[in-house]
Amino acid sequence: MSLAVSSRELKTRPGLRDILFGALTGACLLVACVWPLAEGSVANAASVRPVAAGKGMVVSAQHLATEVGVDILKRGGSAIDAAVAVGYALAVVYPAAGNLGGGGFMTVWFADGRKTFLDFREKAPRAATRDMYLDKDGNVIKGLTTTGWLAVGVPGTVSGLEYARHRYGTMTRASLIEPAIKLAENGFILDQGDVDKLAAATEDFRKFPATAQIFLNKGQPFVAGQRLVQPDLAGTLRLIGKHGADGFYKGETGAAIVKASRAGGGIIDQEDLDSYRTRELAPIECDYRGYHVISAPPPSSGGVAVCEMLNILEGYPLRELGWGSAQALHYEIEAMRHAYADRSGLGDPDFAAIPVQKLIDKSYATKIRNTIKPDKAGISADIRQGVAPHEGSNTTHFSIIDDAGNAVSMTVTLNDEFGAKVVASGTGVLMNDEMDDFTPNPGAANGYGSVQGQANAIVPGKTPRSSMTPSILTRDGKPVLILGTPGGSRIITTVLQTILNVVDFQMDIQEAVDAPRIHNQWLPEVTHTEPYALSPDTGKALESMGHRFENSEPTNHVAAILVGAPKLGGKPVGRNRLFGANDPRDGTGQALGY
Repeated sequence: MSLAVSSRELKTRPGLRDILFGALTGACLLVACVWPLAEGSVANAASVRPVAAGKGMVVSAQHLATEVGVDILKRGGSAIDAAVAVGYALAVVYPAAGNLGGGGFMTVWFADGRKTFLDFREKAPRAATRDMYLDKDGNVIKGLTTTGWLAVGVPGTVSGLEYARHRYGTMTRASLIEPAIKLAENGFILDQGDVDKLAAATEDFRKFPATAQIFLNKGQPFVAGQRLVQPDLAGTLRLIGKHGADGFYKGETGAAIVKASRAGGGIIDQEDLDSYRTRELAPIECDYRGYHVISAPPPSSGGVAVCEMLNILEGYPLRELGWGSAQALHYEIEAMRHAYADRSGLGDPDFAAIPVQKLIDKSYATKIRNTIKPDKAGISADIRQGVAPHEGSNTTHFSIIDDAGNAVSMTVTLNDEFGAKVVASGTGVLMNDEMDDFTPNPGAANGYGSVQGQANAIVPGKTPRSSMTPSILTRDGKPVLILGTPGGSRIITTVLQTILNVVDFQMDIQEAVDAPRIHNQWLPEVTHTEPYALSPDTGKALESMGHRFENSEPTNHVAAILVGAPKLGGKPVGRNRLFGANDPRDGTGQALGY
């Protein structure tokens, strides 16, 4: 069987990647059940080359938004300027998750060595109550936390973008928001990936006339090649362009949101909008095999969990064990299991004491590692957050670096795809369903199967716990890896595995993004596996240790940039020093530089 395949063939024939990967998986398993990762290896054969550039790079989930960001960089804007412009553009061209009516996180590395984290996550309205989604028997009423106005948290995206621009940007608001206004006003041609996302929500759109008017074409799903025009959203963007955040939270836009919320059974009022503020926090930081990790602090659980897992895994020789080996996967699963147990006790630090330093301490990881048996799976039901030995959908991400070395890792979300599916008439703004990320009844699972604790209970003004994990790795005071992903509770394990693929298994950045993934989140007690993540032999070996597996479709959409060479320790390609990888799983997105 010939395995000679060109990069062009892999790009133009998406199914070929799966066929090739499957064939190579079987061939590999006949000999060792471990992928070789040397030059010219399996991973190289299955992946196209990373996108290379010399001065600046943007990777996002929608090609038009990526192009907007690169144009800002070309015009002399910083990574922060480009992030603001991309954020506004995604609200137009990626409505499944890009938004004005949601929230997000931004991790920033400045070329002078400073770093910061912006939290513009949604908050519970003032009228929210602990039991607002429960019936008389204490059970969650299906759909209340995910669809319609009662599911909507107070949005933070516009506040966050304007805070970033005002405090750290170098360009005018008009120059950064104008590309989004043009895309909304003139429309843009839908690709197949765009219409696939829209089509999946057709029946939900039909439940809400204001939403259907925008995202259905005369009541029918759009098809590729048609143009999506959003004049109401263009009007809202113009108000923001003129008045800043007040153009969204106050005036006619704010009034329309409050009116629609009340009419639809929601509880957001004008005071909720007026009082929203972005928080600037210190990021979570830890070290892994000589690299410094900068990530998202609470109310995100992502940075804490990633650092905890990296600390546990640092004690194992993963590179020697090999990518995809039963032993390496066993240790990865156990690290996930313990970190997700601890994650269940995290929440908004303004409302609960969060033992962050304890959870990311290397001595704590050693205690956990000492409980992990090398030949036996842990039992999730026996692991409790805060007890010895622990003592513990949809979203979109983009990564940017500029010529000076400023870097932004930013994740924004509506929670589920298209959020709560509701739009305030006249605004064009899709609203989030972020209230589902709270704990409506402690001990029960949310929409992603994630079991949560008291620290994440609903309280007015509180921010729900998040999985978003925008991260930056540095070495010797310079950015090396910028990455993040959407995907609900799988965000954290996806970021972890991408880091392991780069640092431990020496993949180039595109290989690291493409490689099949696993996911264990403590409860339910099962590990989810993408196609080709486990060979039959490896699966049997792990099952003999007590692991349980379920197949899952490929998820997440990693956007990553590696600085210096296509892989760690590699050589630059000509004058190029930036290498971007867009995840092929979602069928959208682009890595582009200049």
